Amino acid sequence: QVQLVESGGGLVQAGGSLRLSCAASGSIFSITDMTWSRQAPGKQRELVATITSSGSTNYIDSVKGRFTLSRDNAKNTMYLQMNSLKPEDTAVYYCNALVLRRAGGPLNNYWGQGTQVTVSS
Repeated sequence: QVQLVESGGGLVQAGGSLRLSCAASGSIFSITDMTWSRQAPGKQRELVATITSSGSTNYIDSVKGRFTLSRDNAKNTMYLQMNSLKPEDTAVYYCNALVLRRAGGPLNNYWGQGTQVTVSS
């Protein structure tokens, strides 16, 4: 099996910073795309940022210039540096990974349990 564990969430004032981590462990041959999504109360989950295995990134417009996504393939870990946080960034943040568990096998989609980010005004 594969587990994704997020960490780094918390309470921060507007303008502050947080760094989220997502560590994948278990039966992993390689990981392709990894993503962060978030879900605010009463809203649908939205994709925030994506990073490929080669490090190419994409962000939604509302976080561009404030959030930076990176990954350490040797550690199967992804990081989301969030700066200049706003109250509208408040949500549960979930990481996701497309995992190849063996060479030539199928890609499997895994989610973490989520970590709460709360930004006070």
